[in-house]
Amino acid sequence: MLSGGDMIVGLYNLPQVEISKTIRIKRAFVGDKEEILEFVKKNFKKNWVYEVEHALMEPVSKCYIATEDGEILGFACFDSSAKGFFGPIGVDPARRGEDIGKMLLVKTLESMREYGYGYAIIGWVSEAEQFYKKTVGAEYLKDGNPENSVYSNLVFMD
Repeated sequence: MLSGGDMIVGLYNLPQVEISKTIRIKRAFVGDKEEILEFVKKNFKKNWVYEVEHALMEPVSKCYIATEDGEILGFACFDSSAKGFFGPIGVDPARRGEDIGKMLLVKTLESMREYGYGYAIIGWVSEAEQFYKKTVGAEYLKDGNPENSVYSNLVFMD
């Protein structure tokens, strides 16, 4: 059995998050695709590149980015693994601890609520469990391990 699992969060009682005066959280523009995907390749798991690309290529982007002075600091996506799924999310390792992830998480979940979702599934959580619990009250789904999730379709799961 693989570690981690899917978590669930309700979207109608999200916390208020103070947005930094210097950091912008904005819907990613497909014209910035190359820069965004390069940021993801440089800092995160290889397969996240494809999920981020999928979210960027939607008719209305389902990817948000955090920027400061024209530099990408982080990203968050939804509906990239499956409908109703939040993630992936990532923040530049050098900028962690500045609430950038919290800003991206809440903004993206608010967007999911605007799309009509009542709940979001946060897919295959392991080391970020406490972040999701503390920030938005997420809880693990019973039997939400990867073998019983959308991730069971991955090649290495055969």
